[in-house]
Amino acid sequence: MHSPAGRSAFREFLRTEYSEENMLFWLACEELKAEADQHAVDEKARLIYEDYVSILSPKEVSLDSRIREGINKKMQEPSAHTFDDAQLQIYTLMHRDPYPRFLGSPAYRALLLRGAPQSSHEA
Repeated sequence: MHSPAGRSAFREFLRTEYSEENMLFWLACEELKAEADQHAVDEKARLIYEDYVSILSPKEVSLDSRIREGINKKMQEPSAHTFDDAQLQIYTLMHRDPYPRFLGSPAYRALLLRGAPQSSHEA
């Protein structure tokens, strides 16, 4: 997740598995954590919630009820860290499920051939 090339290749792989929303959510959370302006934090948090947490969203990520309830409470006064627990849960999900398949995929082999960092922690 540290390498832009690795993130891009993994995102493309997730798209083929119809789970790109997990990466998009993770990236949106990273952007939120970098935000210092409270007005922007409020707006970005609302968009993240609507795009990835709301059960009405077509890009809803899979979160357990405890995490979802915590987000609902935190959304009353959003901060740059409103989605930290959810982001960790989605990261763990990606690491356990699609990431090992990605490491065996043609997309990953192509990434290695292009000379991107070869550490399995880089994608």
